[in-house]
Amino acid sequence: MKKIGIVMGSDSDLPIVRKAMDTLNEFGVPFEVHVYSAHRTPAEAKEFAATAREKGFGAIIAAAGMAAHLAGAIAANTTLPVIGIPVSSKYFGGMDALLSTVQMPSGMPVATVAVDGAANAALLAIQILAVTDDTLAKKLEEKRRVGAQTVLEKNQKIEEEFNR
Repeated sequence: MKKIGIVMGSDSDLPIVRKAMDTLNEFGVPFEVHVYSAHRTPAEAKEFAATAREKGFGAIIAAAGMAAHLAGAIAANTTLPVIGIPVSSKYFGGMDALLSTVQMPSGMPVATVAVDGAANAALLAIQILAVTDDTLAKKLEEKRRVGAQTVLEKNQKIEEEFNR
């Protein structure tokens, strides 16, 4: 199975990124985690991205806040799918990071999830791997089935209480 690369711009992003790691663990998907900054360690970020395919990665998740150039810097140096997690900050609630992550120039796509949306970033990475992995596809289908069942059970309770 291909592994997922997770890169965060700062260790302060770890509480958000941990949600992606938990989701990947739930599905049994291997991953590596690194702290590389697009601005403070650009050479290391570039090296990681440029060698990711040959090191067995199938996709890369990049989390950063504020200027949030990390996902774009990673995408510029690999042809692997890159998923950006804009991380919220005290200044603009993550809108600055969202716009920095999603507004990539033509030819440099970065799939972008919601602000602090690490679980969805992991699920998207799993879906990418599941294109060629039927076991992962079945696990995704089961997770959705369980999620739907949970909603329907809550609906039944609400209907019983209010729809008399």
